[in-house]
Amino acid sequence: MELVLTLPILMVVILGLFEFTWLFYARSMVVEASRVAARQATLPGASLDSVQAEVNRLLPARFVSHARIEADLGEHAGDIVSVAVAVPMKSVAPDLLWPIGITLAGHSLYSETRMVRE
Repeated sequence: MELVLTLPILMVVILGLFEFTWLFYARSMVVEASRVAARQATLPGASLDSVQAEVNRLLPARFVSHARIEADLGEHAGDIVSVAVAVPMKSVAPDLLWPIGITLAGHSLYSETRMVRE
């Protein structure tokens, strides 16, 4: 009887652990991609294509196909450069907790990095 009562709770905890592990890993990749792309954007002669290529190089293919990249490159040395990367959570992790009402649909992993242009 105790197993019947505790097994569903244990399964929800284990599924939540797997899902959030994937999300934390994916978030670290999105943060690193925005940081490296912002470094690329601060260099003289940087273009939007070079920033997007840097993000595409760092993120796995399944992230890149759904990623949204926004960049403000500035025009002159000393301007603030910002690069934002957003990836839908549903494309980076399985939606394991939907049976209990916790879904990843409509949520994104987002990271924005700002640096000063050289």
